[in-house]
Amino acid sequence: MKNQIMSCEFNIDTACVEVKLTDGSMVSIDCDTVENEYARNMYEVSELNFLVYNEPISYVRLLLNGKIEEYLRNNTDYTTLSDMR
Repeated sequence: MKNQIMSCEFNIDTACVEVKLTDGSMVSIDCDTVENEYARNMYEVSELNFLVYNEPISYVRLLLNGKIEEYLRNNTDYTTLSDMR
């Protein structure tokens, strides 16, 4: 993305991260759509939710740089029920 991110905030009413760029334009990212595309289980959904609420700018950068799958792979820790037996 050529433009720098000026501000970034999660809007709970729309379930979107609203990004304002230095050129004055605004991008709205639908978090439900991102979850449906990238999260394969409830643990990954939880990790994405943590980012949206606590570090929305990191969430946006990961998404725009195409690194969100890598992030989930490296930062989601879970054990399936079948592995627990």
